[in-house]
Amino acid sequence: MPRRSRIAFAQMPHHIVQRGHRRQQVFFNRSDYVDYLGTLAEFRVTLGLRVYAYCLMTNHVHLVVNPMDDVRVLGELMKRLAARHTRRLNREFGWSGSIWEGRFKCSPIDSERYFLACGRYVDANPVRARMVATPADFEWSSYHVRAGFAENVFLDPDPSVEALSPDIKRRHEIYRELAATPLHANELEMIRNASQRNQLTGEDQFIDLVAETQGITVPARPRGRPRKRRAA
Repeated sequence: MPRRSRIAFAQMPHHIVQRGHRRQQVFFNRSDYVDYLGTLAEFRVTLGLRVYAYCLMTNHVHLVVNPMDDVRVLGELMKRLAARHTRRLNREFGWSGSIWEGRFKCSPIDSERYFLACGRYVDANPVRARMVATPADFEWSSYHVRAGFAENVFLDPDPSVEALSPDIKRRHEIYRELAATPLHANELEMIRNASQRNQLTGEDQFIDLVAETQGITVPARPRGRPRKRRAA
């Protein structure tokens, strides 16, 4: 059975997840994290896309990015990130072959309702995984910049965060409060399921609107009881 093509659109934020092969570890020391982020910053410029949020877990990564005018840069970004990081670890450990799953997950985001929630979801991932007590305790996410604790080196301004307040100090305070508050169960399941299934992150109205304006058929979202919470 052929694999379903990813759904991606120009000028729209996307939640991307890429996991290590068989969910195995892909970050082993500080240099691994620093090198990956350096590569992300480099290709953000080279490919002309925007990066709003990230979280580098031990065996997978989360990104929130906008391809701008050319959706093909999403695949190119993940290809280059995976290839360079694979070469690094293969040299370090004497391995061969890819360390990543064959396909990354990609979910276009309803920027009106779920953009801010997706950023919070990404920044709070280490908390849900019970690796740390608060987002601020985890070094390898975009939280510190988005919450105003660190200088912004390469992240693009997130419109959903900027909309929280015209005052920068107050904006950071509000985001810290939001990031410290768990997402509603419905939001959590929406984001998690959409990213895992390469579906749109949004309600039915958003899905119908995208299908109509893009002239495509969007797969129906499965119905049923929410699954038990777990970090993703």
